[in-house]
Amino acid sequence: MQDDRIIRESGTEARVAGIVMPVLDALGYRLVRVKLSSQDGLTLQIMAEKPDGTMTVEDCEEVSLAISPVLDVEDPIEGAYQLEISSPGIDRPLVRLGDFQAASGHEVRIETSVLVGGRRRFRGLVAGASAETVTVELETVAEGEEALVEIPLDAVESAKLVLTDALIREALKKDKEERRQRKKARRRGEPASEDQAGEK
Repeated sequence: MQDDRIIRESGTEARVAGIVMPVLDALGYRLVRVKLSSQDGLTLQIMAEKPDGTMTVEDCEEVSLAISPVLDVEDPIEGAYQLEISSPGIDRPLVRLGDFQAASGHEVRIETSVLVGGRRRFRGLVAGASAETVTVELETVAEGEEALVEIPLDAVESAKLVLTDALIREALKKDKEERRQRKKARRRGEPASEDQAGEK
């Protein structure tokens, strides 16, 4: 079980992540995030995706059916809760180096666990990402501040894409291309590659 996420959970959420990761792995999915929230009572949200970043409603159902019995046996959460399996969505959380690299040129919101250049909250365009840092071109710059800031990845507490017109356009374009590929594969009588990851 390999978890190449940079941003991980703590406490009960980390325990849940440890329980569900082998199940997701066996099904050909990867964990994005585990989040416990007190909306509608207690809700346990497990965000997952295929390695190519896709996640359909059918995929969510498959994951839910596989994870529910394991969580019942392990029982990591006290009391009753609602299980919600979801896809990362267009304005997804960024949790792996690949997520930051794919977000290049798009707007992000980042919060750090320590002060970086005198602040902990950043909003701007991703200008690049390496194994150690993500470079962000800040949206608003205070006097004496540099527009480009390098944030150490190990200091990132949370990171999320901001829903912009450019991001929506790119997502629609990607979706259109994936559908075209699936149609092409069906005409040739072979399964499309992105559909195979969830099939067992």
